[in-house]
Amino acid sequence: MSINFKLVGQNVLDNSADAAVFFVTETKTLVKDFAEVSKNYVPNLKTIFGDTKFTGQKNKVVIAPVSLSNKNKIKYFIFAGLGKTKLTLEDYRRATARVIRSCSSYNIKSLVFSIPKASLFKTSLDKLVQESVIISQMTDYVFDKFISNSKKNNLEILLSIANHSKFKKDLASAIKTGEAVNRARNWIDSPPNILRPKDLASDAKEIAKKSGLKCTVFGEQEIIKKGMGGLAAVSSGSDNDCKFVILEYKAKSAKAPTLGFIGKGITFDSGGLSLKPANSMETMKEDMSGAAAVISAMGLLAELKPKVNIVMIAAISENLPSGSAAKPGDIIKFYNGKTAEIKNTDAEGRLVLADALSYAVKNYKLDAIIDLATLTGACQYSLGPFFTGLLSEHDSFTNKVKKAGEESGNFVWQLPLTDDYKVAVKSSVADLSNIGKRQYMAGATTAACFLQPFVGDTPWVHLDIAGTAFNVPDLPYYRPDTATGVGVRLLTKLALNWK
Repeated sequence: MSINFKLVGQNVLDNSADAAVFFVTETKTLVKDFAEVSKNYVPNLKTIFGDTKFTGQKNKVVIAPVSLSNKNKIKYFIFAGLGKTKLTLEDYRRATARVIRSCSSYNIKSLVFSIPKASLFKTSLDKLVQESVIISQMTDYVFDKFISNSKKNNLEILLSIANHSKFKKDLASAIKTGEAVNRARNWIDSPPNILRPKDLASDAKEIAKKSGLKCTVFGEQEIIKKGMGGLAAVSSGSDNDCKFVILEYKAKSAKAPTLGFIGKGITFDSGGLSLKPANSMETMKEDMSGAAAVISAMGLLAELKPKVNIVMIAAISENLPSGSAAKPGDIIKFYNGKTAEIKNTDAEGRLVLADALSYAVKNYKLDAIIDLATLTGACQYSLGPFFTGLLSEHDSFTNKVKKAGEESGNFVWQLPLTDDYKVAVKSSVADLSNIGKRQYMAGATTAACFLQPFVGDTPWVHLDIAGTAFNVPDLPYYRPDTATGVGVRLLTKLALNWK
């Protein structure tokens, strides 16, 4: 299904659509509140609310068929509950997604939304319009390109709002944002025989060409010559060359600060010689979610034009076993000259990130750097699927990332990163060990401790998206067993709001 959006005047009932949507807070006076609807369209509305026990409670949607003829040809009224008190923007996101989901059970081809009061969610009207569009697009996403004879339906959404012409720019940017999130999801969901390192690098080139971004791509031989021993080691077991992709966006101001966006891009992770169990390998096409997020966010930001410079690096590879694969016990040297003992080849993400981070801080003057990676199962078990793990020792930058996460719906939760844990990744035969000593546990934290020596004094935030990138349950704007595109919206908000 594809969605077309249109801004229209404030009175919902003046617009022709298959269904009219109302977002309602929990109250016992719903029938009185919708007296006009009951009188002119659905005379049995009280019965419908009573039979469904609907009072506007959170997570509930009621569809009332129209039983009286009307000039606007409205067939249904959709009532989406928001809950009673302390409403958040996330409540609106979920209610919107449930409305879009409900359309699949009915022959609804057009909807008119009655946009609720922004003050209910302590936000602004322009943000509410944007969320309506972005969440509708995200909910509509289906990965079905390999299903024969899959049917594509079109849906038109009319956004009913006063002074609607003022929100044209908000509508346009929201459409682009939703497309960028879904673009990342499509890459992540693509099977590993279709999306190999060269394919993702090629897509990044295409985005750069369309968006006017500077693009540089290093192949495997150049990566080896530059001394990127982490990326080279991870790729050594694969017949498909690794890639190191750099995209650069320049702001208009010569004094603009520069941000670094770094993404882990393992297009398939078998674990290497430290082979994963078969069932743990089934979804490992999603191990490039960090790279997908940073690449797609760059394409979007090139259109939205933030007032900051951005350097994006994606380290892209496959982690496979073979006679030439990296082995437990190997010692490798990274781009910045530091060495590491490989004790487990399935802890490969930190190896490719180490080269990417050290390259970024050496070759660019960065005001801050953030990396995204499906890095540790430990983070999944610590936080589950609803919060991305955040690790940093830079409070000011951390607060900006937290705010961006809150505004975007890509929520983060800070985990400890202190000196007590750093000894866990020390090796007796090299500078570092790629897995932490068992007695320290805290796998997400010790993974961040491994990365920290590669950023120097640059303000740095590490985001572990292992739990939030794929197969997130219960959130109606995502689908089971598919990607979420987490990080695209967070990075976009971070860049646009940077001061």
